[in-house]
Amino acid sequence: MATTSDSAAPTVLVASNRGPVSYQVHEDGSLHAKRGGGGLVSGLSAIGPDAGALWVCSALGDGDREAVRRGVGEPGVRMLDIPADVHSDAYNGIANSVLWFVHHMLYQTPLEPVFDTGFRRRWASYEEYNRAFAAALAEEAADGAVVIVQDYHLCLVPGMLRELRPDLRIGHFSHTPWAPPEYFRMLPDDVRARLVRGMLGADRLGFLTRRWADAFVRCAGEADPEGVAFAGAAEDGRLVVRHSADEGPGAVRETVVGVHGLGADADFLRERAHRADVGERMAVLREEIGAGRRTIVRVDRTELSKNIVRGLLAYRQLLDDRPEWRERVVHVAFAYPSRQDLAVYREYTAEVRRLADEINERYGTPGWTPVLLHVEDDFARSLAAYRLADVALVNPIRDGMNLVAKEVPVVSDEGCVLVLSREAGAFEELGEDAVAVNPYDVVGTARALHEALTLPAGERAERSKRLAATATALPPAKWFLDQLHALQG
Repeated sequence: MATTSDSAAPTVLVASNRGPVSYQVHEDGSLHAKRGGGGLVSGLSAIGPDAGALWVCSALGDGDREAVRRGVGEPGVRMLDIPADVHSDAYNGIANSVLWFVHHMLYQTPLEPVFDTGFRRRWASYEEYNRAFAAALAEEAADGAVVIVQDYHLCLVPGMLRELRPDLRIGHFSHTPWAPPEYFRMLPDDVRARLVRGMLGADRLGFLTRRWADAFVRCAGEADPEGVAFAGAAEDGRLVVRHSADEGPGAVRETVVGVHGLGADADFLRERAHRADVGERMAVLREEIGAGRRTIVRVDRTELSKNIVRGLLAYRQLLDDRPEWRERVVHVAFAYPSRQDLAVYREYTAEVRRLADEINERYGTPGWTPVLLHVEDDFARSLAAYRLADVALVNPIRDGMNLVAKEVPVVSDEGCVLVLSREAGAFEELGEDAVAVNPYDVVGTARALHEALTLPAGERAERSKRLAATATALPPAKWFLDQLHALQG
C-alpha cells in the first residue's frame, strides 16, 4: 500500500469510501489505473503539491485489492484492503441500506426497517470498517494535522480518531441530508447514540444546507441527552453542540456545525461541454428528438430518492392534460443504473424502463418518440443533453444538494427553465429562480412542466443566467478550501 514516511507525514488528510483512483486487472495481469474527478480532487489540487496531503480510501473491487497486494499506489493515496465481506456489510448492509434510507426517509414503514440479529452483525462490520479508517489516519497524520472525513459511510471515524489522536483537527462533511429527529428515532437507541457520538468527535461538522445542519443539531440533543450539554445557536450566532469529553470529569468539548453549499465547476463544465465528443452526441440527440421540438431533460442515477418514476408519470400527465404538446416535446431521460447489487434498486430501474416504454407505446407516432430513455452512463451525452435542454426536471424526494440542478443552467446553450423539487438541497439557493414542485404531486409537476415550456424566451434566459451565477458561487475547490480554513482557524 502507498503510505507516507514519518519524515514527511501529511498535514492534510481526506478520508472517503471511494478514492481518487481505481484499478482494473487486464487479461495479461497488468494493472490499469483510472483517475476520478469531483470536488475533493479539485480541493486537494488547489492546496498545492507541497501541502503534504494524503487521501485514505477503501479498495472497492478486485483490481483495487490486487493493487494493494502488489504495493502499487498513487502518490498521496493510501488504499485500505478491508476484507470484502466486512466492506459489503458496512457499505451495502448499513451505509446504503440503512443510513441512506433513514436520511432520505425512504422506508416503507409498515414493513421496514427490521433491526434483527442480521442487522447487528452488519452494524459490527460498519464499526470495524470505520475503525480501520481511524487507525490508518492516526498512523499517517502529522502532529496537529487536519483530517476531513467524508459522508455517511464514515460517521464513526471522528470519534474513534479523537480517541487515538486527540492532537488532530478533525472535520466531517455530510453529502446527504440529515434525518429529522422523528425519523432518526427509528434507529435502535444505542445505534443512533453511537452515530451522534461518532460525529461529535469532530471539531467541525459540515452540511450542504442549513436545513440539514439544524436537523443534526436537533438529533444530537435527543439521541444523547446525558452526553450533550447544549445543542443550538450559541450567543455569538454559531451553530454548536457542547458535549462531554474524555479529558476528565465535567470536561466539555464543542463541535461547530457549519454549512458549505457545494457549487458547480463552471470552467470545467463549459470547457468539457464544447469538446468534439459532446458535439457528436448533440447531433445524434437532435436527430432522435426531431426538428423544432422542445426538450425536457433529466440526468440521474436510478437512485430511489431521485424520483424518476413520478417524473415520468408527470410527463405522461402533461401529455394527457395538454394534448397540444404531443409531437412537440420530447422527454430526454438519462437514468443511469445505481446499486444494482441491491434488489430494490434493480426493481426500481425495471419500473423506470417499463413506464418509459408504456408512454412511448401509448403516445408515440412514427415520427415522434415521446421519451428518449438512456441507461448506459455517458458523461459526454449528459453534457450534450444539458446544452439542448429547454427545461431541466429535477424532482427528488429528498436530496443533499443535487448538482444536476446547478450544472444544467451553466451549460445550457439557450438558457433553460429549472423545475425543481422543494425537497432538494439546491432549492435553498436556487428556488427563487426555479419553478418549484412538490415531488409527490404528479399533477402539480405536470402543471409546472407546462409553465416551464411556455415561459417567454427572454425570461427563460434571464432566469437561467441568475441560476448559473448562484450555482457557481462556491465551486468545488473553494468549497473544500473553505472547510479546510475553518478547521485550521
